[in-house]
Amino acid sequence: MDAVRGPLPEAVTIGVIGAERFIHRIAAVAREETRTPYRLVTGAADREVDARERAMRLVGDVDVLLFSGPLSYDEAISDGPLPVPATFVPTGGVALPTALLRGALTGAVDPARVSIDSAPERDVRETYAELGVSMDDVHVLEYRESVTAEQFLAFHREHYDAGRTSGAITTVPWLAEQLSEAGVPNITMAPAVMTLRATLRTARLLGSGARLEDSRIAIVIVRLPDSALPNRTSSSNYWYQELMLSLHRALLHDARRMDAAVLQRDENSYLVITTMGSLRSGTDDLARAPFLASIRSALSLDAGVGIGLGMTTLEAEENAQAAVNLAEASSGELAYLVGPHGNPVPLPESQENPAPEPEPVADRQAEVLQEIIGLLDASGDDSRVVDADRVSRLQGVTLRTARRTLRALVDAGLAWPMPPARVQKAGRPAVRYQLLDERLIT
Repeated sequence: MDAVRGPLPEAVTIGVIGAERFIHRIAAVAREETRTPYRLVTGAADREVDARERAMRLVGDVDVLLFSGPLSYDEAISDGPLPVPATFVPTGGVALPTALLRGALTGAVDPARVSIDSAPERDVRETYAELGVSMDDVHVLEYRESVTAEQFLAFHREHYDAGRTSGAITTVPWLAEQLSEAGVPNITMAPAVMTLRATLRTARLLGSGARLEDSRIAIVIVRLPDSALPNRTSSSNYWYQELMLSLHRALLHDARRMDAAVLQRDENSYLVITTMGSLRSGTDDLARAPFLASIRSALSLDAGVGIGLGMTTLEAEENAQAAVNLAEASSGELAYLVGPHGNPVPLPESQENPAPEPEPVADRQAEVLQEIIGLLDASGDDSRVVDADRVSRLQGVTLRTARRTLRALVDAGLAWPMPPARVQKAGRPAVRYQLLDERLIT
């Protein structure tokens, strides 16, 4: 075991588990941090099945464990929980286009004829759509807890041996070695430096939370409503990506004050990881909900916000999941906090506005959308893009009523909130909405 040591103010030691190549990369990223240096203890595990054995060797010397990916993490906890908090480097993200570019430049694989493991299929489809490359001969096997490295290997070999692919892109170093021995050209999709930085910060926060009672782990799940997801392949996906970026910026506004890490959790939610002490300072001692005001101001959209507390990462995330489910049942007007004892606590956006307002039913919103579409058609406008001022003038109602109408259409899945236009004038820019009249048919 080798270690990288520095005068870390919180005295948090991170145990890093993974292949030698991963350990060298994470150590190089950690060395770049000079303001609050990291203290790392490493345990090399070339095979994911060895991850638990390596981790158990380190648990007495570390405050938190950091695994190279979800596969090694799940292998490590398959025989029971670990004695210290643990996290892993997420797959996908900007690592995929980098791997595709490297494959094209080196000629190792043809990005148009390739098999890809671990990365979420949605990420792959969006990446190929942006590149303008067909996915007809691209095969994806997402990571699931039940998937093993051997299944990944069989997946890649089957497609290559059948002549359907030119090679493979994998996130598992051991798998890359096996593919090379089998004569299958391959590229290893390594996590980007920015992903490693964020994961190191998350590990530090988790380790701090485990050491200090006042800094118990606090995990916040912020989830967009299902109505905000695009239901077809079209330009709507562009607005969805812009919406997720706008949500990320809104979360960072509050997260910085709580010294929190913000990571994308899945296609419509983010994970915010902080400590109980930081959460208290950022919410006036839990007098108001975090993020609700920022999200509504930036996106004119209600998102579900659930906060989970726990002594372990798993406990905190399970409580956060229960909390966000309760928040969505309140139509996004309240956030919920669930602690170790499971008693939910509602948190309003502010003390001045504690109660949610009832939302109109979906059938009524379909009628409203039909009315607005009819008024737009009568005026010769077929763009299906409006803002509150436009709806106010069309329907002859106040701006306040128009804004509530548009928000209700979004909640019913009949409108798409678009990021505010960047205009060079004072005041809050108007939020535009794409009306989804095609959803009236379904």
